[in-house]
Amino acid sequence: MLYEISTDPARLDRELVHRFLSEESYWAKGRSREIVDRGIDHSIPFGIYDGDGAQVAFARVVTDRCTFAWIADLFVVAEHRGRGLGKRLVSEIVAHPELRVMGRWLLGTDDAHGLYSQFGFEPLQRTERFMARETPIDRDARASGEQRAKRVEG
Repeated sequence: MLYEISTDPARLDRELVHRFLSEESYWAKGRSREIVDRGIDHSIPFGIYDGDGAQVAFARVVTDRCTFAWIADLFVVAEHRGRGLGKRLVSEIVAHPELRVMGRWLLGTDDAHGLYSQFGFEPLQRTERFMARETPIDRDARASGEQRAKRVEG
């Protein structure tokens, strides 16, 4: 079967992406449609489409487009697994013209270490240099982005 990879956000089946992430993934269970859409809108999205144009895989890259990239939300729907689509997707991501110059790539995975290691990903060596802040996503709040400046005393 022939597949096509595209970064055109207009082609994405956002309902499919939301359904997979919120219902089938281990990392985004319960994620709201609004959060999924905002994540896509502020990332470089990658979709894989079958010969009929139906979306069968997805990933997005969160990036500043010059020094840092985070691969997020990569999945292949069950009916199309085992065909090398995950590998093809990562290959296209790291070769993308806006992304191939990145100095630092990160991602998180519980079960795809073998896939990502084929592209040079490895466990963090100097974990003391990295910190994380993880909080529950407020599924009821809307981040409007309206507050652009805030006065502080100093």
